[in-house]
Amino acid sequence: MSKKQKGPEGTPACSRLGSVGGQAVLEGIMMRNGDSYAVGVRRETGEISIAKGEFISVRKKHKVLDLPIIRGSVNMVESMVLSFRTLETSAKQFGLEETEAEAGKLDKWLEKHFGDSLINIIMVIAMILGVGLSLGLFFFLPSLITKLMDTYIFSGNMGWWKNLAEGILKIFIFILYLLLTSLMKDIRRTFEYHGAEHKTIFCYESGEELTPANVMKYKRFHPRCGTSFLFIIIFLNILIFSLPIFTWDNVLLRFVTKLLTLPIVVGVGYEFLRFTGKHPNILTMALSYPGLLIQRITTREPDEGQIEVAIHALKAAMPEEFPDFVPQMVFDENAKSEQSKSESDGAETNNTESNGAETNNTESNGAETNNTESDGAETNNTESNGAETNNTESNGAELIKSDQNGASGTKSQEGDSSNGGDC
Repeated sequence: MSKKQKGPEGTPACSRLGSVGGQAVLEGIMMRNGDSYAVGVRRETGEISIAKGEFISVRKKHKVLDLPIIRGSVNMVESMVLSFRTLETSAKQFGLEETEAEAGKLDKWLEKHFGDSLINIIMVIAMILGVGLSLGLFFFLPSLITKLMDTYIFSGNMGWWKNLAEGILKIFIFILYLLLTSLMKDIRRTFEYHGAEHKTIFCYESGEELTPANVMKYKRFHPRCGTSFLFIIIFLNILIFSLPIFTWDNVLLRFVTKLLTLPIVVGVGYEFLRFTGKHPNILTMALSYPGLLIQRITTREPDEGQIEVAIHALKAAMPEEFPDFVPQMVFDENAKSEQSKSESDGAETNNTESNGAETNNTESNGAETNNTESDGAETNNTESNGAETNNTESNGAELIKSDQNGASGTKSQEGDSSNGGDC
């Protein structure tokens, strides 16, 4: 039997419900707890890179934005911002920026004019296109198809059934979109990490010890999943726009009306998801069931390595509860560098740098000796000058030997700093 864990400061496991959230990123997982988040990524070397960050919600600064219904829309916007930020971070952790490809004229021009901000510009454009595509596919296209069916097939006699047809089309397009994207190899792997995220959060909320064996036995379907949230939004949209106050006379006007009422729909959906996540019972499970079915597409069974990444990310996001956790590799997003945990001591690294500085100094002295040798060659007509030159060459040989010793010392320091083992 697995050992049960208690929550922070001895609180029961039930108090953990809703305290942790996350998402799948590029070859890894982001876990968030309060204002802190951590991104865990499995690098090609096999090590797990951890990047920590802080994201303070605007709802803490402006209490009016934390009111029910309103906080749902605010949370959706903040989730999108954090999502793109952590996706960018995971790409850097994985090492995509280190891949050297032959740059064309366009690449060189973009690098020259935009530099490091290029990736941020690309992410903003991708976010705008993504939102536009979602609105077009799930809001405008179903209304347009339904209107065309009513006009050219049913001669304007569909009546209330237009609402049902529009709703069925929305769900069909949504599921078809997920199925098509799941055919992509990279997306399937992301769905596996999505499953690992759910399983790890389930294990944490249950109070069990976070080990791959314990995590593996939990389900990959979670009631607070963003996929369920999207399905709830679509379902609520169907119910609200079935009311006779929303016109079918103009498809464009109907689309604009949907956009204007979207914050309300999102707010209601957020409160529903929040309630069902914290109050698991027969009724809430029945209401959440359609969203859980959709997760059969957006999650896949993870392997042990993916679960290990999820565990690392969760522990890194909760340092107060897991103070003994030490990541295998720490990614500094500002410095764009990574350090293995064996380098965290700092003393060995500083010693190596100091020895390297002495070696460089010795090499500099060797360069001066070479100049002296050149001078000795010019005065080679006298035997005494030749003797001095030989002396200088001998000193140069000693300095070269000193260089070799310095190099050996540096190598020895590097060998010491590589020790430390895996987490």
